[in-house]
This record gives sequence, C-alpha cells and structure tokens, in this order.
Amino acid sequence: MNVLAIQSSGDQTSVCVIYNDDLISFSINHERKDRPDWNKLLTKIGLNSIFTLENITVFCYANSSGSYTATRSVASYMKGIAIALKKPLIAVKTEQIDNLTADSVAKIAMQQFEDSGKNTKAFIAAKANPIYATDPQYKKINE
Repeated sequence: MNVLAIQSSGDQTSVCVIYNDDLISFSINHERKDRPDWNKLLTKIGLNSIFTLENITVFCYANSSGSYTATRSVASYMKGIAIALKKPLIAVKTEQIDNLTADSVAKIAMQQFEDSGKNTKAFIAAKANPIYATDPQYKKINE
C-alpha cells in the first residue's frame, strides 16, 4: 500500500510518502501566511521520479482546528487530487498539529485504512472536510 500525506500548521509544512515500504519525508518552515508550492514539496520526496500520484493507494492530511487556514488549503489540494484519481482520502483528526509530522499522519492513515479492511468507500474524498474547534459564528451584513 502506498500513502501520501501532507501536514501543515501555521508556519511549518511536511510531506511524506510511504511507497513500497519506504518512507520518504520532507519538511519546510515558512511564514505563517505563506503557503508552500505543493508540487515543489512533493518533488522533494520523489514525485514523478520515484512515484506518480496514480501509484498512491491512499491520500491523507492532518485535520486539525489548531490551524484552520493551513488545514483548509491542504484539504482542498488533497481533495482535488483524490477526487480526480478516484482514490480514498483520509482526514486524520488531531489536536496536536504543531507537534505532528506528515510521516505520523501517513502511518495513522495507513492503520485506519487497514483497520477498515481497505474499504475505499469508508474514506470518500468529497466527505473529508476540515473540522472546526467550535461552530463558526458569521456576522451577517446589513442587519
């Protein structure tokens, strides 16, 4: 089984692939408002030289309310890929996003997928949405 994971907090992003039992990861620090170039990060771990996105069995990301903007951007990116390739996407729930790396996320997702009996229907990409710590309270304009 091959797993691709991304974890992003406010100022750090890591990517990981578990491919043919090898684990390859890369991490980068960045400004809180910056979002890294996902393709550059994935190239660092071997995209298109060691593996292709089509080779991935399961996609996953760290789903935390600790850094909602970072989580939302990762979720959008991973959902697009997983839906396009018709692959499962696992949103690994965690409250400790700042202390978690993509390799931990990949291992957790791999275990969840195996525990499900490798049931791809249990991890539909369109339903792998980011979580909120509390219900968002939106202010209505002109009221």
